[in-house]
Amino acid sequence: MKNTLYTYSLLLFIICFGCKSDKKEKIPLLTKQGKEVEIQYASGLTITDFGDHKIITVKNPWPNADRTYRYLLAEEGATVPQDVKFDQRVQIPVKNVVVTSTTHIPALEVLNSEELLVGFPGLDYISSEKTRKRIDAGKIREIGKNEALNTESLLNLQPDVVIGFSVDGSNKSLDLLQKTGIPVVFNADWTEHTPLGKAEWIKFFGAFLGKMNEANAFFEEIEEEYLSAKELAKKAKNKPDVVAGAMYQDQWYLPAGNSWQAIFIEDAHANYLFKETEGTGSLSLSFENVLTQAAHADFWMGPGQFTAYTQMLQASPHYARFEAFENRNIYTFASEKGSTGGVIFYELAPLRPDLVLKDMISVFHPQLLPNYTSTFYKPLE
Repeated sequence: MKNTLYTYSLLLFIICFGCKSDKKEKIPLLTKQGKEVEIQYASGLTITDFGDHKIITVKNPWPNADRTYRYLLAEEGATVPQDVKFDQRVQIPVKNVVVTSTTHIPALEVLNSEELLVGFPGLDYISSEKTRKRIDAGKIREIGKNEALNTESLLNLQPDVVIGFSVDGSNKSLDLLQKTGIPVVFNADWTEHTPLGKAEWIKFFGAFLGKMNEANAFFEEIEEEYLSAKELAKKAKNKPDVVAGAMYQDQWYLPAGNSWQAIFIEDAHANYLFKETEGTGSLSLSFENVLTQAAHADFWMGPGQFTAYTQMLQASPHYARFEAFENRNIYTFASEKGSTGGVIFYELAPLRPDLVLKDMISVFHPQLLPNYTSTFYKPLE
């Protein structure tokens, strides 16, 4: 994740990609009536509350997944009907947890449960100052890499649950871990392609932590802030043209027309020049194709990992052919990093779409947010 373009491409894929599966599984009826937790935007998550236990259903756990996962979350002494079908049972509220994506860190902190985190793969990727203090104090253990988790360390930690994710469903480390008896569950927030859809997965964590009320309240605040910012953006009289992304090995990678990042640009009342393209992930286009369509774009958002104009010119002098480059209207989220180099955007942005949207509005329509201080997007140096 740190210093390779491959890692950046994977991060972009994970952040941008969303999917819809036409395959549906029949879920058996429960003999005890439950209450559905309201899920408005997250397409891959349902939570049914039965009082002393909950059923979480995770659809589309990875792109083009051919199965659905059901997790039984039960309090100690819970009365669970015998006919309940599930893939994994976890006692709640959990007392210690291992998570595997930096996007999970803010959820723990928002719910005041960061002290429950005992292990993480790749500690240097974590940017949060609050969690970094716990790392420095030796309270969170390094557990290897997502593709090669340190099973011995995890067995020593004995977490109540490991919250993982899978890009394609073939994670041998998680499969091996399951066989040891440590509960492993999949979180699919990254497959959501709408801003509020990703953020609503805070309710997933609320269920495991026994903090559903807090999770619901937090999401309501984020939803209100996001929708209010979206309405504010509509007051702008102009709608500037926007391009995004950058080149890697002669191919330009940028968000597809229905992707997470493209939706932000649209909601910020700007014209994403590739909004008509198909897909919810990323596009791979030739330089000439992008230049033809976006040479006169007013703004350029998220130019890969570049943080300075000199870096871009060193990588390719052809970048200077864009008016956004010439006019110094390029904005990057890669310059804001934690103390060990983790990009804050990757960690925090999925849970705080309201801040991402306000950042973009402040760039495209600064008159609407005077004296605003951006969280993620900064002018290229």
